[in-house]
Amino acid sequence: MEPNNIIYTEKAPKPIGPYSQAILRGNTLFVSGQIAFIPSTGKMDTSNIENETRQVMENIKAIVEESGMKMSDIVKSSIFLINMDDFSKMNEVYAKYFPENPPARETIQVSALPKKMNVEISVIAIK
Repeated sequence: MEPNNIIYTEKAPKPIGPYSQAILRGNTLFVSGQIAFIPSTGKMDTSNIENETRQVMENIKAIVEESGMKMSDIVKSSIFLINMDDFSKMNEVYAKYFPENPPARETIQVSALPKKMNVEISVIAIK
């Protein structure tokens, strides 16, 4: 069995707990849930759901690219929202990162997220 390869980049937030930004096992990348931390400042962008989603997706993109993959290699995403009323606005931003052949996904409303964020997204990519 192949070992886990830890993927880490300074272009995405440092883990705030006992987990890795991502694990690459063989040709499959598992990216931990990302929230809207801005890696260069350590601050969070919760000004609106669009900006928050954009920062989450930029964090995911940085991790995926650090592994040597592309956003088009993402096959599955899980989206966690505090308020399902934000779905359409979040979806508009999310869609820009997958202009064709978007991944399978689910969107789940949850009661709370780390650091009082409004959206968290995790992905799986295969090369």
